[in-house]
Amino acid sequence: MNQHAKRRYQAGITAEAERAERVKPQAPKIPPAPLATAEEGIITYEILPEEAGQRLDRVLSARAEAAAIALSRTRIRALIEEGRVTIGGQVASDVGAKVRAEQVITIDIPAPVAAEPLGEPIPLEIVFEDEHLLVIDKPAGLVVHPAGGHETGTLVNALIAHCGESLSGIGGVRRPGIVHRIDKDTSGLLVVAKTDAAHQGLSALFADHGRTLSLTREYQALVWGRINRSAGMIDAALGRHPHQREKMAVVRPDQGREAITHWSAEEVFLSGKSAVSLISCRLETGRTHQIRVHMAHIGYPLLADTAYGSGFKTKALHLGPQAAVALAELGGRQALHAGRLGFQHPVTGEELMFESPLPADLAALVEALRADRDA
Repeated sequence: MNQHAKRRYQAGITAEAERAERVKPQAPKIPPAPLATAEEGIITYEILPEEAGQRLDRVLSARAEAAAIALSRTRIRALIEEGRVTIGGQVASDVGAKVRAEQVITIDIPAPVAAEPLGEPIPLEIVFEDEHLLVIDKPAGLVVHPAGGHETGTLVNALIAHCGESLSGIGGVRRPGIVHRIDKDTSGLLVVAKTDAAHQGLSALFADHGRTLSLTREYQALVWGRINRSAGMIDAALGRHPHQREKMAVVRPDQGREAITHWSAEEVFLSGKSAVSLISCRLETGRTHQIRVHMAHIGYPLLADTAYGSGFKTKALHLGPQAAVALAELGGRQALHAGRLGFQHPVTGEELMFESPLPADLAALVEALRADRDA
């Protein structure tokens, strides 16, 4: 943060007033009708006169949407490319082919295939589960999705083992549908889809970021410094760091994606010669490392965040004795917890809200900070 921006921030001028001037309120969006996961078998459509001349994939995705069947346009394209769509008995080969009135089109939906990642019996703390989705309270240290360096031992491996045949197929594969992620070293609540219908509905919710549809995501974090305001908003676009590609950074709006974090101060601790603040953050967007980058950007990086708070290592040396021990026991994971998650169930329409208290390591750090402060 440059000096001009810092002076404006400390003076209590946030981006909220500026943003209100340039962003017009949006009318509430009507939640989409609950979808049903497409069952294996044949679906047949006859092209209507008003559909003539349209693209094959567009017509089929519109028909599926009208019938409240969870067949996304991406999934339909895949089925066409696999030779599972015919026009008048002939295999369709072009997703963009123009259809004609009275043509008979069939879609052959196969049974879901087994997921490529192997299931592993990894213990899970399941907060909620039904036939459509489940909500997990993820511990710090657990990677969400297999990737380079983490092909096994992930949340996806655990979910495949836990759900088994109850996974009806995401995009034709028996795998859990991940619609949002939590960093490996962040703990807290995560919702996962078990069916295509739930996956499409949750994807729409998270793409909307809770602006017009029902979605709440709140985190708790411990940050370095004494925040002298009760609340604020950070509106700063995020993109890949220009020199360290594994990191994110605040960039110009035309170089990144919109990112907005609302924060509020809950408690301040003076421990030894260092100050620490406990804050809550509500995400209006969901970018990679958003809270970590945003809080570092305004001068309050998260405790134990080696990627974005490396310049605050001396702060740890000046903590009081009890807090210093508790911080060391975090094992290097950042002090961030996804404590509240709420959304409208994409199939049943029920409003759901879940809360997760601070895990033992972060709760112990908070108590140690209080003990040092009150000593």
